[in-house]
Amino acid sequence: MGANMARRLKDCGFDVTVVFDVRKKAANALAKEIGATATASLPKVTELADVIITVVTDDAAMKAIFNPKGKSLLTGAEGRIFVNCATVSPSTHVRVEKLAKAAGAESLEGCMASSITQAREGTLYLMLGGQESTFKKVRPVLKKLAKKMIYIGEAGRAAQVKALVNMVMNINSAGLAEGLGLADALGLDLDKVMEVFSQTGANSRVLVTDGDDMKNRDHECYFSASHAAKDSGIALALGKKQGLELPLAAATKSQYSLMVKKGLGELDKSGIAELTFKGRNA
Repeated sequence: MGANMARRLKDCGFDVTVVFDVRKKAANALAKEIGATATASLPKVTELADVIITVVTDDAAMKAIFNPKGKSLLTGAEGRIFVNCATVSPSTHVRVEKLAKAAGAESLEGCMASSITQAREGTLYLMLGGQESTFKKVRPVLKKLAKKMIYIGEAGRAAQVKALVNMVMNINSAGLAEGLGLADALGLDLDKVMEVFSQTGANSRVLVTDGDDMKNRDHECYFSASHAAKDSGIALALGKKQGLELPLAAATKSQYSLMVKKGLGELDKSGIAELTFKGRNA
């Protein structure tokens, strides 16, 4: 996602000055492609850029790059703006905003409800959280990345909405996998079943994105099962804090966690069908 966002911004005329990735070869290749500097130093990123866009894997990674005690993106961060696009816990986004403010910088959540292709084409759907004044400052940049943006509210709010988006998406994916798995076991024509689904209450966005992939066992990764498990876990934690039982989210997380346990965590979320189609589940 981050690499394609950098390519898009470069195409739009922005000066993409520096890139960082824990995979050094990936960073070097991207830097060469777009004429940027590749660095293994987080403070160097902050030194060379005015607006820093981050896309990391989880809460631990987010806390590491915004570590207030060591050399991190916060080093020399006065006047910088951080736009943090990863799906992490709302509390982590709130913490990062406080740390950024203490360092004389600003932070904004830029939660994405899209995938790799949309990042490259500049057609992301972005949910923004943080100070509205910060959002307005970076809006010209974000407009080149997104076909639509919605400002949700203060820090943590956009992350809450993103957790709900992924929770419902994951539930829909699990439900579709079970429906198609049962249809296949019954000997039904899956193309006809999906056509019926598309015209009835069984329709969903994941039917369009994942239906054929589930049928054809094509699980090229756009959103991994391991991320699906993580994100369902974020939603469950939010529910627990509110005293709510979320049995469908819990069941879905169990399925995606099982994929991870079976070594299938880097398959696309459509790979959940490998657990539901008869004869596939190893």
